[in-house]
Amino acid sequence: MRIKVDENGNWRSFRHRNFRILYPANAMSNIGTWAQRVAQDWLVLELTDNNGFYLGLVTAIQFAPVLLFSLQGGAMADRIDKRKLLIWTNIVAALACYALGILVVTEVIQLWHVFVCAAVLGISSALDAPIRQSFTAEIVGHSDVANAVSLNSANFNAGRLVGPALSGFLIARFDTGPSFLINATTYLFVIASLFFMRSSDFFIQKKEETLGTIREGLRYAKARPDLYVVMALVFFAATFGLNFQIFNALMASKEFGKGPAEFGLLGTYIAVGSLTGALLSARLERFRDAKLVMRLGVWFSIVVIVLSVMPTYTWYSLWLPVCGISALTMLISANSYVQVNSDPAVRGRVMGIYLLVFMGGTPVGSLLIGYLTEVLGTRETIALCGGFSLLMCVLIWVFFNDKVERPADLRVSSVLGK
Repeated sequence: MRIKVDENGNWRSFRHRNFRILYPANAMSNIGTWAQRVAQDWLVLELTDNNGFYLGLVTAIQFAPVLLFSLQGGAMADRIDKRKLLIWTNIVAALACYALGILVVTEVIQLWHVFVCAAVLGISSALDAPIRQSFTAEIVGHSDVANAVSLNSANFNAGRLVGPALSGFLIARFDTGPSFLINATTYLFVIASLFFMRSSDFFIQKKEETLGTIREGLRYAKARPDLYVVMALVFFAATFGLNFQIFNALMASKEFGKGPAEFGLLGTYIAVGSLTGALLSARLERFRDAKLVMRLGVWFSIVVIVLSVMPTYTWYSLWLPVCGISALTMLISANSYVQVNSDPAVRGRVMGIYLLVFMGGTPVGSLLIGYLTEVLGTRETIALCGGFSLLMCVLIWVFFNDKVERPADLRVSSVLGK
C-alpha cells in the first residue's frame, strides 16, 4: 500500500519505499550506538580509575581510522555498489561489538581489548560514513536529499534520546556487557533492511565521466571556496566543541560525583535538544548556505563556553538541550549544503573529504582534551575548547564572508576547467 505524504512537507522523504524500509532499522541501530558509547566510556573509567586521559585515548583510537580510510570510502562510493558496501561494513561493526560484549560478560575484559574493538569499529565506520551519506541521494533522489539529511539526523538523535538512558539503566544493574550486545544485534536489522531494498526504486543519476580518483575529489573541493570554508568551520567546531561524551563523563563522575545512571541521563538531555534541532533544520532548508553555517558555528561555540560555568548537575543538565540544538542546526546545515551542492559524479569523494575533516581532528582533539582535563580541570578545558572554536569561527567569518557564493555550474568539468 502506498503511503500518502505531502510532496512539499517536512516528511516528504517517506514517499520513497527504500527510505521507509531503512529508516526504522537505522532507528534501532542508533539507539544501540548511543547505548554503546555510554557503556564504552563508563567501562574505560572503571578500568582506569576515572582517568580522563585514557577516556580521550580510546576515543582517539576509534576515530583515528577516519584519517586513513574516509577518503577511500568516498572513492569506493563513487565506483562500487553502495548497498553491498554498506552490508559488509555493518557486518564488521556487528562482529566487533559482539566481541566486546562477550569479553565483558565473561569478565575477562582488559583495557587493550577495548582499544582493539574500538579500532575495528572505527575502521568500519570510516568506510561506512561517506558511502552511507552519498547513498542518501540514491534512496530519495536529488530533490529530497536535504530533507532526508534532516530526517536522518532526527533519527540519529532520537536514538540519543533513548540509548544513553537505556545504557545507564543497564550498567547500573547488569554492568556494561548488555549494552554492547544490544548494539551488535541492531546492526543485523540494518543488514536485513539493505537486503529488502528494491533496486528498481533507486535514483541513479546520469554522471559525467570523471577520473574517479581521490586527487580529483580533493581538487574539486579546493576549487570551491563555499565547500572548503564550510568544512574548515566544521573542523574547528567539531574537534574542540563537539566532545560532549567526554565532557559529560568527566563532569558526571569527577565534578558532580554521580553514577552511571545520571551519566546516561546527560546524554538523553542533550538528545532532547539535538532532536529539536534536527526537526527545526527541516524548516530551515531554503535558508541554507555557507554564510548560515558560519553564523551557526559562532552560536554553537558560545553555547559551549556557557556550559563550562554551569554550577550544579541540574543546571548543567538544563543547558545541554541548548547545546544539542546549536550543534545539530550547524551540522545539518553544513552536511546538507555539501551534499546538495556537489556534482553527483564526485559526491562520494566530497563526502569522504567532509567526513575526514569533520571527524579527522577527533583523535588529536580527544587526546588533548583528555590531557587538559587532568592538568587544568574539566570546566577549564570545556571553556578553552569553546573559546578556541569561537575564535576560529569568527576569523573564518571575517575573512571568507564575501567569498562563499555557490557557483552556477557544479559540474566537475566546469569547476576544474576541463
